[in-house]
Amino acid sequence: MELFEYFQSIIDQDSCPIVICNLEHTILYMNPTAITRYAKRGGEKLVGKNLLDCHKKQSKEQIQKVLLWFQESKEHNRIYTFYNKKENKDVYIIALRDKTGTLIGYYEKHEYRTKETKEYYHY
Repeated sequence: MELFEYFQSIIDQDSCPIVICNLEHTILYMNPTAITRYAKRGGEKLVGKNLLDCHKKQSKEQIQKVLLWFQESKEHNRIYTFYNKKENKDVYIIALRDKTGTLIGYYEKHEYRTKETKEYYHY
């Protein structure tokens, strides 16, 4: 099995939506949660489309600024973008870099604040 399959499995098992984009904002990959979450906007058909086409002017400008900030330093890799009160989660944009540290893309990361209610190791 290729290492890529392991990484894809990690992304696909995440309960948060993950949309991976390149530097031209082309959507390269959406995990199953993202496909379901963005079904009304096209779901899986969004792959290959420009992410900026899904956002309003202010959001587009902010995304562009974030990419410039990522490019300033290899240390610039995560930026807090907003808190979603309705879903009780923080949202970040995360830099994707190759082995040399060169910026190659980005994705949006959701971190829920809601405490897990299941028992430990409950099957």
